[in-house]
Amino acid sequence: MIERPAAIEASGSGAFEDMLRTIEELDTPDGYKAELIRGKIVVSPWSKLRYKRVMKSLRRQLEPYAPEGHDVDVAPFLFSIPGTERAFGPDLHVADESAFDADGRHADGAALSLVAELTSDSTKDVDWLDKLDAYGRVVPVYLLLDMKVQEISAFWDPSPRGYRSRTNVPFGRPLHVPAPFDFELDTSGFAVPTESAEDGESAEEAGETSEGHEATD
Repeated sequence: MIERPAAIEASGSGAFEDMLRTIEELDTPDGYKAELIRGKIVVSPWSKLRYKRVMKSLRRQLEPYAPEGHDVDVAPFLFSIPGTERAFGPDLHVADESAFDADGRHADGAALSLVAELTSDSTKDVDWLDKLDAYGRVVPVYLLLDMKVQEISAFWDPSPRGYRSRTNVPFGRPLHVPAPFDFELDTSGFAVPTESAEDGESAEEAGETSEGHEATD
């Protein structure tokens, strides 16, 4: 079984809609997801078991502040991100429930109000580059939890060039989740001991909070 994301070639013209249909027809092994990244279908494992507690806490805290009619879930659904020719299965999503009335196996990413990804060495390039770029054009809020460095970043204010604003804090400090949620997220239980930082800064050494500065284009 693969431990890191692996790209597979799809037959046919390679057009975005064709590749989405190919993903729907894939017999993906249990515990794995298929996403469409940079014109390729990428198969990778779902989050590690030790992350379940963190995702449960995220879900519990987000639910009271979700926009009306939006559902908070960690179910393995694929979202097609408008205008990007990307399709992702976020670790956690908040989306308008009406998006799940459609036929097929992928939902419209325009229905998303928030996504969260728990990143590790095997997924950080995609989470920090491709997903940050694509989500930053459409999704109001992106929460990125770096489980090795033990810090959480919030990105918001999407634009055609990506998010305009971001802030980050080490696990243990509260993080303000911007509108349409607008609340203080308790991150005190997010640290996973087996994922502590190695060969780099500890959470305490990571520095002070960076409040709402402009995101790099």
